[in-house]
Amino acid sequence: MLKGEKILITGPGGRIAFPLTRHLAQHNEVWGIARFSDPAQRAEVEALGVRTLRVDLEQPDFSELPRDFTKLVHIAVAFEPTDYDRAIRINGEGTGLLLSHCRNVSAALVMSTVSVYKPHPDPWHAFREDDPLGDIIAHFSPTYSVSKIAEEAVARFCAREFGIPITIARMNSAYGPRGGLPVLHMEAIAEGRPVSTRWDPTPYSPIHDDDIAAQLEPLLAAASTPATIVNWGGDEAVSVQEWSAYAGELLGVKPVVNVEVIPGASLGAVADSTKRQSITGPCKVSWKAGFRRTLAELYPDRVSAAA
Repeated sequence: MLKGEKILITGPGGRIAFPLTRHLAQHNEVWGIARFSDPAQRAEVEALGVRTLRVDLEQPDFSELPRDFTKLVHIAVAFEPTDYDRAIRINGEGTGLLLSHCRNVSAALVMSTVSVYKPHPDPWHAFREDDPLGDIIAHFSPTYSVSKIAEEAVARFCAREFGIPITIARMNSAYGPRGGLPVLHMEAIAEGRPVSTRWDPTPYSPIHDDDIAAQLEPLLAAASTPATIVNWGGDEAVSVQEWSAYAGELLGVKPVVNVEVIPGASLGAVADSTKRQSITGPCKVSWKAGFRRTLAELYPDRVSAAA
């Protein structure tokens, strides 16, 4: 666990960042920046003992933000639905402006996504860090892949130009009680709604919040210039169909999984974890244990945490 650091985290109220912020705030001085359009979310972050500032990475004003941070954890992202220019301005240029301001850190982690990989015809293909990049055709945000590839390019430039040790971590399917794709599916199943996915099977490499928190320190320790690029996902490949069946079993309902084919989209999102395991070691939370724990927290009257 990191201790005694002065850490800046972006988007600290977000799905992935909030559990990390809570983890880091136990033993470090933590600052968090975001747009904070929801005052309740900002209050929740500040209740952790975090110093917050309202900063919009589209047009950032860093005048009140110190430059003496020792670590930077950049999680914030814009899911712009249609405007590619704006998406690149926030995710790409905003990342560069942030790294320029924080160029004195001893290490920075920039969170990217497995969605940067070019679609592969085999849904079980495990994407490696040296696989071709391309547009995954994400229906929830068509600009996502392109703007995150731009972000990676900017971060790589900053590592070389400013000498900042950086790890670019390509996140897979993160989940925990605050949400994530598997949790959206859990909620649908619990409420009797169908789960929608783009292929049969549609596999991912789900990773629990606890493993994300445990792996942050070694991933920061692996930061380098040129930047270290690594997949950040679980060790097990699991399909939407498989995890839906397991969630339904625990909830006592029969799930319905609808397949809505998206032409040209990636069929699966499995990430090869070899490089990440060489840095962090294996995950400690198996997907079934993590799903059971999450369901028990969300629906304690229906699911027991005991295996």
